[in-house]
Parts: sequence; C-alpha cells; structure tokens
Amino acid sequence: MDIDRLFSVKGMNAVVLGASSGIGKAIAEMFSEMGGKVVLSDIDEEGLKRLSDSLRSRGHEVNHMKCDITDLNQVKKLVNFSLSVYGNVDALYVTPSINVRKSIENYTYEDFEKVINVNLKGNFMVVKEFLSVMKNNKGGGSVVLFSSIRGTVVEPGQSVYAMTKAGIIQLAKVAAAEYGKYNIRVNVIAPGVVDTPLTRQIKSDPEWFKAYTEKTILKRWATPEEIANVALFLAMPASSYITGTVIYVDGGWTAIDGRYDPKV
Repeated sequence: MDIDRLFSVKGMNAVVLGASSGIGKAIAEMFSEMGGKVVLSDIDEEGLKRLSDSLRSRGHEVNHMKCDITDLNQVKKLVNFSLSVYGNVDALYVTPSINVRKSIENYTYEDFEKVINVNLKGNFMVVKEFLSVMKNNKGGGSVVLFSSIRGTVVEPGQSVYAMTKAGIIQLAKVAAAEYGKYNIRVNVIAPGVVDTPLTRQIKSDPEWFKAYTEKTILKRWATPEEIANVALFLAMPASSYITGTVIYVDGGWTAIDGRYDPKV
C-alpha cells in the first residue's frame, strides 16, 4: 500500500473558484504547497494577482484568470483556459457565495436575485460546464461544492441563503449520481463559523461573535485552513469511495444544535 500516494495531490490539476480570499485562498495555497498545479479564479483580479505572485515566488506552478460565475461566457472561458494551461482538470473547488441577512419581510426581490444568482445559478453553471469536460478524464476527478450549516439548521435572517445552501447539497447529489459512471466524485463541505470576509458582519458585533463561538463544541471559530484540509482530502485517492455526501466541518455546531437569534 502506497500511503504517500493515497494522501497526496502531487501532479494533480485543480481549479479553485473564489481563490482570492477565505476558504478558496486556503485551498489554493495548500494544494500548491502539496505539489499540485492550480488555476486560481475569482472576481477580484487584484487579489488573484497577489496570490499568484506569492505562490510563484515560492516555486509553485499556478495560473490565474478572473471569472464572474454569474456570467456564462466567463465561466466557459475559464473552462477553456484551464484546459489550455494544464490539459485537464482533476479537482474543482467552487467556493463563491454571498449572504444578505434580512428578515423575509425586509428582503427585497433585488436581494433575492443577487443571492440566487451567485449561490445557485452561478454554482450550477460552473458545475455544468466543468463536468462536461471532466468526464473525459481517464482517471476521473473530484468536485467539491460548499454548503453551510445553514443548509440544515437555520436562524432568523437566513431565508434565501439557507435555501441556496440546501440546494447546493441536492445539486451535488444529482451530479454525483449522473457522473459516477465517469469516476467523478461530487461532494459537499458544510462549514460552520469560519473566520473569512463573509463573516465580517458577525465579527463586528461582539455579542453575535461570542454567541457563535459558544454554540460550537470546540468553543472557537474555524480557520480557513481547517476547511481546506478536508477539501484537499476529497481530491486524494484516499477518499476514492466518498461521493454524493455532505461533510460537516462545524466544530460540532449541528451536533448540539447551536442557536443564536441575531437582530435582523
């Protein structure tokens, strides 16, 4: 048994969407550090260039391309770019997500469209376009989508976000069912509270921040790297029998049903 090969991404090609910050950045850095090649993508072009320059300065092979996942033409261009630089995509990570925290009554239809377009439509387009070429891989591949504890447990102000995160889980299950014949595995990571730009609103409210901390078993927030650890495992040969499932990386939040009612 080759343990080193089982727990390795060396020689693999990955595309990481949302790579400029947070969980996406942690995945991109870790994948590169472990010997993989990465196409970095994000709507933040300056952030992409900074990360790309940083990784290259450390001797890693990376390329980058700006992409707004709500724009189908840009998604298609990213697929073609990824194939042109590396030949194939072994691992796909789709991290972009937004949240508008408002009560249902205060939600505008503009808010609704904004969240749906990124979290559902954008994710769907990325999955659809990349799977259409990943199915040609001789060795299969791995797709990792990102839900949230809010795909299962909720609180006030999370209506549309929770809808989309539950939808991501079902999208992954169907994709896993349809592409298993190509040895492509599709899984979901559902993080709890993670210290990323998406959670700045919570961190800026001491009461809210403290409540979220105390509602986990481990009594702390996750780092982006702790989510990236699991994301990389799902691309490794060691995870070859895992598909169509959700892995909760939430410090035990869902196990004890953590709850806080923010003012929205």
